[in-house]
Amino acid sequence: MDRPMRIALLGGGQLGRMFIENALRYGVQVNVLDPDPQCPCAHLATRFEAGRFNERDTVIQFASDADVVGIEIEHVSTEALEQLEKQGKTVIPAAAVLRTIQDKGLQKQFYRSHGIPSAPFALVENASSIQKHAELLPAFLKTCTGGYDGKGVMPVDAATTVVPEEFKGPYILEKRVAIAKELAVIAVRGADGTSSAYEPVEMVFDPALNLVDTLLAPARCDASIAEKAKNLAVRVAEAFGAPGIYAVEMFLTPEGELLVNETAPRAHNSGHHTIEACASSQYDQLLRAYMGWPAGDVRMHGKAAMVNLVGEGGTGTPHLAGAKEILRQSGTFIHLYGKQETRTGRKMGHVTVLAPTTAEVDRAVSAVKDHAKVVPASNPKTQSTQ
Repeated sequence: MDRPMRIALLGGGQLGRMFIENALRYGVQVNVLDPDPQCPCAHLATRFEAGRFNERDTVIQFASDADVVGIEIEHVSTEALEQLEKQGKTVIPAAAVLRTIQDKGLQKQFYRSHGIPSAPFALVENASSIQKHAELLPAFLKTCTGGYDGKGVMPVDAATTVVPEEFKGPYILEKRVAIAKELAVIAVRGADGTSSAYEPVEMVFDPALNLVDTLLAPARCDASIAEKAKNLAVRVAEAFGAPGIYAVEMFLTPEGELLVNETAPRAHNSGHHTIEACASSQYDQLLRAYMGWPAGDVRMHGKAAMVNLVGEGGTGTPHLAGAKEILRQSGTFIHLYGKQETRTGRKMGHVTVLAPTTAEVDRAVSAVKDHAKVVPASNPKTQSTQ
């Protein structure tokens, strides 16, 4: 081939932006489809097209001249991906994998059929069916499709007989299990069928927003648990059996049992730290999978953490307050996502910290939390520091 490889990426958010930043080192072309002409990828893509990535014909037309088709978000047209596969294009994740992932009910059944441990569950059509599964209560009711970042999940118990009208079924009714820690492992499956896994990370959630607040890498758990978590993530990737990266979220119970919560077949929030903390980042691994190149080195350079930067103080042009104080910390890296508007609770960026010891990481994380705030710019002078 005497031209650069062309990658058609469906979705133009921050995951795509960080993927493009890595891909620019290799001279490949990344074309992006997203409905928002001001999305984070719009000004970095080789070619940007405003359009809906869940419309079959739009996706097929957009990817017609591409060699590889990838996703930045799960909510894309799998019918289009199937057609593009028939045309001989490399599609990662495979359409069949994405079909399973898109429906949490199918995903849970997939784990069950492959002997992958997860919390006990039942599939229910409506709220009136909840009480038929008393053995699972108290539980979480999860919409099978459309949920993300904690949306589409609500706690239920023996007293629950109705759910909000906008909370659409069908649902998974999943038994509440005791959780000591929430872990995530990114597994890499190469085109040659080989698999590897990054070190597990520990996710600490903001209870009000139900978003990851801080990520600790590696997870602060016994070495035997870490090894079990990596092996479990590889089992998930091998069960899907297609090239790509798989971010496997897990619950660690007080008894030391690992249960798979859900899987994302794409770059993931739990892997942002790999840009600075690992020899080959999750974005580099994804590009290698697209190109059919050997997988990269998953080893970490040292201890790390990531702090999510979430909008606060209302809506407006984003301004990062505290940047100077953050950068005074050794081994601190700021990533802003290029979003044109900040809103309370919206992911606007993250800060990664690297250090030789856990204590040094914790001190840097505290400093970031003390000073870093993404707020609406109050006057033109602050806008220059975005």
